Amino acid sequence: MTGTLAVIGAALAVIGAGLGIGHIGGKAMDAIARQPEAGTKIQTAMIISAALIEGAALFAIVVALVK
Repeated sequence: MTGTLAVIGAALAVIGAGLGIGHIGGKAMDAIARQPEAGTKIQTAMIISAALIEGAALFAIVVALVK
């Protein structure tokens, strides 16, 4: 039972990260479409945010599988 719960926790972390990164990407594309001259700043902020979400998701997966 514990292994099953760990897998469910890891799956929820992956789903959450995917939704978060998808949301960031979509909003960044909207922002670039509205202000193309700010594209590089928006892209940099998007990549940093996606990396932070990915790191949090990796941490959640490790915590879910270790317990």
